[in-house]
Parts: sequence; C-alpha cells; structure tokens
Amino acid sequence: MNAKRARFSSGRVWAVVGGLILLLLIFSSTLVRFYTDYLWFQSIGYTPVFTTRVVASLGVTLAAILVAAGFLGLNWSLLPRWLASTLPAGGGQGASPRRMRLGSLSFTLPEAQDLGISSRRFQAFFTVGAVVIGGIFGLFMSGEWSSYLLAREGGSFGVTEPIFNLDVGFYVFQLPWYETLLGWGRSLVAVAFVGILVRYGLLKQTRARGAVAHLSLLGALWLGLLGVGRLLDRYTLLQSEAGVVLGAGYTDIHARLPLYVIEMVIFFVAAALLFVNAFVRDRKLLLGAGLAWLVISVLGPIYPALVQRFTVEPNEFVVEKPYIEYNIAFTRTAYGLDKIQEQAYPAAGTLSPADLAANADIIQNIRLWDYRPLQRTYAQLQEIRLYYSFNDVDVDRYVLNGQLQSVMLAVRELDSEQLAEQAQTWVNRHLIFTHGYGLALSPVNVVSQEGLPQLYVRDLPPTSTLPELAITRPEIYFGELTKDYILVNGTEDEFDYPRGDANAYTRYTGPDGVAMDGLFRRALLALRFNSVQLLLSPALTADSRVLFYRTITERSQTIAPFLWYDSDPYPVIADGRIVWILDAYTWTDRYPYSEKQNGLNYLRNSVKVTLDAYTGEINYYLVDPADPVAAAYARIFPTLFHPAEQMPQVLRDHWRYPETLYLYQSVQYSTYHMRDPQVFYNREDLWAIPSELVETEEQEMEPYYVVMRLPGQERLEFIMIRPYVPKEKQNMVAWLYADSDGADYGQLGVFNLSKDRLIYGPLQVEGRVNQDPTISQQLTLWDQRGSRVLRGNLMVVPLKDTFLYVEPLYLESESGQLPELKRVIVTYNDRVAMAPTLAEALLQVMAGGGAVGEPEMPGAGATPTGDLESLAQQAWEHYQAGQACLEQNDWECYGRAQAQLEAVLKAMVGEP
Repeated sequence: MNAKRARFSSGRVWAVVGGLILLLLIFSSTLVRFYTDYLWFQSIGYTPVFTTRVVASLGVTLAAILVAAGFLGLNWSLLPRWLASTLPAGGGQGASPRRMRLGSLSFTLPEAQDLGISSRRFQAFFTVGAVVIGGIFGLFMSGEWSSYLLAREGGSFGVTEPIFNLDVGFYVFQLPWYETLLGWGRSLVAVAFVGILVRYGLLKQTRARGAVAHLSLLGALWLGLLGVGRLLDRYTLLQSEAGVVLGAGYTDIHARLPLYVIEMVIFFVAAALLFVNAFVRDRKLLLGAGLAWLVISVLGPIYPALVQRFTVEPNEFVVEKPYIEYNIAFTRTAYGLDKIQEQAYPAAGTLSPADLAANADIIQNIRLWDYRPLQRTYAQLQEIRLYYSFNDVDVDRYVLNGQLQSVMLAVRELDSEQLAEQAQTWVNRHLIFTHGYGLALSPVNVVSQEGLPQLYVRDLPPTSTLPELAITRPEIYFGELTKDYILVNGTEDEFDYPRGDANAYTRYTGPDGVAMDGLFRRALLALRFNSVQLLLSPALTADSRVLFYRTITERSQTIAPFLWYDSDPYPVIADGRIVWILDAYTWTDRYPYSEKQNGLNYLRNSVKVTLDAYTGEINYYLVDPADPVAAAYARIFPTLFHPAEQMPQVLRDHWRYPETLYLYQSVQYSTYHMRDPQVFYNREDLWAIPSELVETEEQEMEPYYVVMRLPGQERLEFIMIRPYVPKEKQNMVAWLYADSDGADYGQLGVFNLSKDRLIYGPLQVEGRVNQDPTISQQLTLWDQRGSRVLRGNLMVVPLKDTFLYVEPLYLESESGQLPELKRVIVTYNDRVAMAPTLAEALLQVMAGGGAVGEPEMPGAGATPTGDLESLAQQAWEHYQAGQACLEQNDWECYGRAQAQLEAVLKAMVGEP
C-alpha cells in the first residue's frame, strides 16, 4: 500500500513538473519579450513609462482575477453549501433525480456518483475551475489598463452637452470604462449561471429549495446588470446614427429615451422581486414583472417607429432643428473647425509682369516637382548602390541665403532586402550593413537643361552647396526602412559608404542599444530574435549592444501605443544632424453629437515626436496642452512629454501642419462650413474636394504646401492649401489654408470666393489644357510608344486677388524610369501657355493678354558670375527670354537677350 501510494505521489509530482514545463514553453516567448522590452525601455531612459503601463495592467488584471475567482468560487462552492444547510429541501432528501422528456424520449439526468466522481472531488473540481476561469477573466481585462487610467485621470473638456448637462469628459473618459466593466460583469454572471446549473444538476439538488434560491439570486444580479445597461444606454443615444444627423434626435429623446427609462425601472424592480423570491416565493410578482418586460420588449421597436413616421417625417426640419444645431456646433468644436477664420477673396484682380516681379519670392517657390516622379528620379541619380533606397520624398522649407526656400528631400536609407542574394548573410544584415547615409535635397522649382532637379545636397559622402544644409552626421541608423535589429561594438567594422572601388567603414559611437553583457541576457535576446548566431557568434563581445525598434513609427508606438501616429514622418537637417519629426494625434470616437469620419469624431495634433537618425534619441513634445485627452495622458505619464518650448528652435522652425489632420478637417469643413440649420438640412451649399489629373489618372486633389503671403499680410509663410468646388460641380468656391510658421502655427482660415463670377476649378483647368490644340498635339506626339507623359500636381496659387494654375509635365521612358521635367503649363484667367520653363510660360500668358511691357531679362545689366553650372542656367534663361521676345515680335527685346546670352557664353569659356 505504501509503495503504491509512493508511486502515486511520484507520478503526481512528475505531472506537476510536466505541467510547469508546458506552461513555461507556452509563456516563454511572452516572458522573454516582456523582459527584453524592459531592457530596451531602460536603455533609452523610458523606464517610468514602461512600469506605469505594467503596474496598471497588472493591477487591473489582478483585481479582475480576484473578483472573478471570488465570485465564481462563492457561487460554485460556498453559496450552494450554505443554502443547502440553511434552507429545507423543496422535494425531500430522498427525491429521485428529475426526469427529462423530449417528445417521446424520456431520460434521467446523471448524478456525480453515476459518473464515478465523489462529492469531494466534484467540489474540488469546481473550486479549481473557479480559480482557472477567474484567471482567464482577469487576462481579458489586462488590455484595459488605458481605459482605467483615462477614467481615473480624465478631466473636463469645458464643454457641456445639452441633453443630460454632463461634461464631454464623462463620455470620453468615464463612460467607456463603465461599459467595459458592465460587459465583463455580464459575461462573468453568465458563466457563473452555467456552472451552477451543472453543479445542481449533477449533485442531486435539482429540486432543492437552495438551488431555486441560488438561481433567483443570480438571476436578480443579471437583471440588475441589465438595468445598469439601460442606464448607460441613455448616454449612448448622443452617438445615435438613426436621425438626420449623428447624435440624439427627436425620436431618440421623445421615444427611445423614455423606453430606456421604463425598461431600466422594470429590470431593477424585477431584480428586487427575484431577490425576494429567493426567500419568499411569490410567482405573481415575478409573472407581473415578466409580462411588463415582454410588453415593453414588443412595443420598444414599434413606438419609436410610430413617432418617426407620424411626428418627425411630416415636419422633419422643425422638430429636428435643435438637434441639427447641436450636431453642427459639436462637430465644429471636435475637429477645431470653430477656429477657422473666414474671409472674402473676390478673385477679381489682374496680373502684370510687374506684379510677377514684385512677387518673385512666391513664384520661385512654386513647386514644379511632383513627389512621385521625383522619387524615381532621385532613385536613378542618387541611390548609387542597389542596397540604398529612398522611401519617400518630403516637402519642407529652409532659409537659404537669407530667403525662405521650399525644398524637397529624401533620406538615403539602407534596405537590407535589396542586398544581393549571396550577400544575404546574418553577419551582413546584422553586423556589417547597419545604416543608410545622407540624403538628397533639391529646390522645388529649379530644373536643369536636361529636365532634372538641381541638387543642393547630393552624393556620398553628402556634399552641400550651401552652408545651411551641411551634414556632419549623415549616418541613418533610425528611419523608415530600418527594420532589422543590428549589433554594434563587435569585432567587425560596419560598412559606412561606398568610396570608388573600395568601401569606407566605421563603428557606431551613439548611446542606443541593449547591452549584451552576460550569457543569460544574450540567451534571452537570442530567443527574442530567434537567432542562434546572436548567442554563439564570435563577432560579439561583452561590449556589444543590440539595436532594435529602429523605425520611427515602431519606436514611437512601442513607447506610447495610445497615440495615433501620422504615416509620413519627415527629416530635418538640424545643426548638421538628420532628425525625424513625426506628428502624433489624440482622438476619440465618443465625442457627443460630433459627426464621425473613419470611425472617430475628435482629433487633435497634440504631440510631436523627434528622433535623431544617428543616436536614436526620441522625445515627445506636448504642443497642445489645452487638449483634455493629451492632458490626461500627461498626468498618467508625467515623465513622457516635454513642453513644446523645450524643443530646439532649429526643429521648431520646421513644424509642418500635419496633412492627416488637415485631411480630416478639410473633409468635415466641406459640410460644416454651413452653420445655418436650414441651409445645412437642405444641403444648399455643400462643397466637395476637387479632382485633378496626376500622372495618367484622375484622382482627388491632395492638399499641398506652398510658400506664399496670405492676403493682407507682408510676411512670407509656409502654408498648406486646398481648394473647394460645389458638390457635383467643378468651379472653385473657396480655398482652405493652414499656417505652419511662427506664432501663427496651426491657424486655419478659409477664403470664400465670389459667387457672381466663374472661377475655374482644377478639373476645369485640366479640361482647358486638354482642349488647347497646340498642347494636345504636343502631348499626343510625346506620348508614343517607348515613353509616356506624366502630369504633376496642379498647383492653384493665390496671387494678388487672382489665381495662377501651374502644372508640370514630365517625360519618362518606359525602360529608363528617369522622369524629366520637360514643360510647365500655366493657366491664368482664360489663357493657357506651355513652355520649357515656368518663367517662359508666365511670360506667354502675360503676353497673350496684351500686357504692357517686355519680358524682364534675367540678370539684366549685371556681369555674369558663378560656377559653370550656374552660368549654364543663366544662358538657358536668356535664351528662353529671347524666344519669348520673338513671340511678341519685339526684335529690340530679342537683341538685348542675345547680347546677354553672348556675355554669359563668354564667361563660360573664360573670354573677357
């Protein structure tokens, strides 16, 4: 007997050990990732952010486990025994099990003893089950740490909704947490209910009074939770989509809301009656509550439909007017549309060559390069090696030679996927080819004679033609394509950049990386990255470090996953370094009465993230502390955000109004510029985003950055702009701008156009270009087999109370993939001109209108100076000016142009 018991005990021990090993295998990857993530947070100085999240998640999880396990244990173990010992059995202790009948079939429910299970073991089974299932319920709540912290730390929005007179903060912060708790509680009660049915069914207590009492108590709790649900459902009406606009409408307030209140009362009364029934049975009361619930359930869908049909529809605008006003006001506030400054722009002005000369700083910043063909051009000219790649081309501005200049730039990143197949080794991908190098940058409007961009920053190592663009730290260890983990401070030198037939090598001296000092840590990191080489490679030393989370988006999301990040980070040359700037947003889908767009109805660009491309240093700057959501996160994570004033000015000067936020706002404003409820209801002045032709396809016009002066202002600014057209029409009716510079950063404004005259919209301009016989013939001639004509972004440029429309044309061979800018189309009023340069096209549209005066000669009266490339550009400009003089039959003008062309040519060959 003792030997048998010893064998049983030994087997039980091995079973426990086996179970622990199985659990370790299941959770090992999670634990390894958790610990190595902790090491990573520690290495970059963000440990408090990590611990706050972990402590909150563990706290919520443990609380949920205790509540769930305690509740299930109470219902499955303690309460049945207490009720059985307190209340007399309803059918006698010797009563036989209940017989079940299904049609002609009759059978008896089995009991625990019939299954070979003792009551003690059965009791233990339910106790263990309560702990296990309670643990599962706790894990379900582990991801709700953010909802809990927001409910705890969320403050006031300073805006009160008009139905329940509650602050918007209740709907954004507290209500989601209450709904989470309610849903979790309902699931817990449902599982408990199933468990006690099984318990009583298998333990001869099917007809016991204790069973009836227990089920009554649990049923009372379930009904009470249904009543709480109806209580919360009242508030969700402010997100109703059943009416003419989002938010509670007439039917919601006058039909659904009263029904919710009645149902809530019925549920609470029924819960109280069922609780009483656990001890004093009165079926009539329960029957009455059940009938009331049945009646309200039947009438619930009917009554609101009747109200909508016979009260609302015959006079919809009158009864819905106050709710339309709520929707307009709250939507405008939620998207920041209420701060848009409205002004008139008659568009009745005229332009002359003198006006163009007076606004030369605007003209020279008109973007002639579309980012799509320019990316392919950069790839052909500046990728240099097959493993380099330009992921994206961005638009920015710099003060160059004392002038604000709009530029386009792209970072030269190393894409390990592009390494030759034989070079795709572990050592190459993780130790040798670790980083990209430098960037390419060119002005938006300068074009060489071959139709290529003029590069201000180029080549390897990067050379800059202007001191403001000098790069002293060109290595790109962190970017958009840096997806591989890499190892630094090993025995191998890192490839730096190609240099002729040889290569330059370097070693990373930045602070980033998790140290691999110790076998245990190396083993964990090897498990993390599923790499035996990381554990065994002789190329690694005790000083080696592993760098991971290297893309700016992944790095940002890992630190602060509760923010929504823009898809377009952009690089900045700052004091010789390359620094990424990424816009981050706070948002919610719970803002009362605010119209939803793509699932959300409140959006703020409250945070800007910076990441040093070499060191990996990442910072979060709170640029909108007035945003209640951002303020709540700042209270939750007090060490995460820096004040915007602490951002270096060299980076602050490159803030751009974020395109994603602008897209949401411009779409909403196309409807919510209408503030009169009658006009809004009838959709009398609905706007739309215009279309344009891009490359070879028609698409919605993208917002674009321009350097311009706003009407009535003197200062040149970097601004995002987008025009509007009426719904189903193509004439332009307004244009929306967002300021990106100085103290006016973030200011939105709209210029409304006169409605008594036609202002061409983008697609109408495209149509006029296509109908021009000369242009159409030329495009057809170019667009032959072996090449294709690509259209760039159509730029609508407000200038002196009128508009210039500028569209670049590129020619690209099907085999070469090197787009060249060949023509620029300019439209002004009813005139269209196409020429090799913007200057010539502008002269043509001016001459075509009979403008007084001759074309201004580039560099007239000045001695030609500059390097060979600059002189060649001057010669080209003089030649083009002379051609413009010929088209005006002005031979005197042509003679002066030829004289200046001759002077430039002599300077090029060194003649006096």
